Amino acid sequence: MEKRRLGRTGLRVSVLGFGGSEIGYEGASQATVDRLLGSALEAGLNVVDTAECYDKSEELIGAALGARRGQCLIFTKCGHAGGWSRADWRVAPLLASIERSLKRLRTDHVDLIQLHSCGLDVLKRGDAIKALETARDRGLARFIGYSGDGAAARYAIECGAFDTLQTSLNVAEQEPLTLTLPLAVEREMGVIAKRPLANAAMAQRQSRGSYGYEYSRRLQKLDYEFMKRRDAVATALRFTLSVPGVHTAIVGTARPGRFEENARHLEAGKLAAGDMKAIRARWSEVADDSWVGQT
Repeated sequence: MEKRRLGRTGLRVSVLGFGGSEIGYEGASQATVDRLLGSALEAGLNVVDTAECYDKSEELIGAALGARRGQCLIFTKCGHAGGWSRADWRVAPLLASIERSLKRLRTDHVDLIQLHSCGLDVLKRGDAIKALETARDRGLARFIGYSGDGAAARYAIECGAFDTLQTSLNVAEQEPLTLTLPLAVEREMGVIAKRPLANAAMAQRQSRGSYGYEYSRRLQKLDYEFMKRRDAVATALRFTLSVPGVHTAIVGTARPGRFEENARHLEAGKLAAGDMKAIRARWSEVADDSWVGQT
């Protein structure tokens, strides 16, 4: 599998990364996670991305990796130790959360610790950034990053504190192509694309109230020509990984075989310039100011 240099970190990352939200929220068994990660590592994946608030995701990943910890890069996120609705951005709780994550992941450090979608006001106060810098100084993390979108993501780049940016980017979410990615490239930041398949909306229409409904609504309006083809999902994934500056795309799944399927989608390489231009043109024609990053 192709590997790219993650900006100034120098880490070599596989273009596909394993996302840990589904295995946590969907209650995957340990046997399933063992199989998922085992086959992914054997296929050349070396990025595993999770978060403290993804239910038991960190514990499942830590147990699945075991002695194979050295074969991959572990990325996790902090800020919602009490659950998604209970954020805490103070220094001491963040450091305690990071230490708990290490125990769950069965490792003495993570390769990347990320602030998990905190707002612009939190970033500007500075305490949360200080917590991550302290974790790095203590050897709990090799690098620090911000995971989020919009104005906060822009500030995370401008402030110069972070090594990486993880942001939503897909055919139904293109705000970063003008708001953040050009500056991230200029600053040589590592760029991690989340939701490259639009929260499963590329595969099937999402019902109102579901996690992927907003993307599904947008895709209906965009009505891309490529979506009428059998390779629509492959085209969407290739679009995200063809955007200049993107180093890896995180795809979550609790279904064995999905990673191998996505890897096959990338065998054709980057999307042709004409296809990229058509997708961008359609977005510019249809998208309005309300189509901002999805948390």
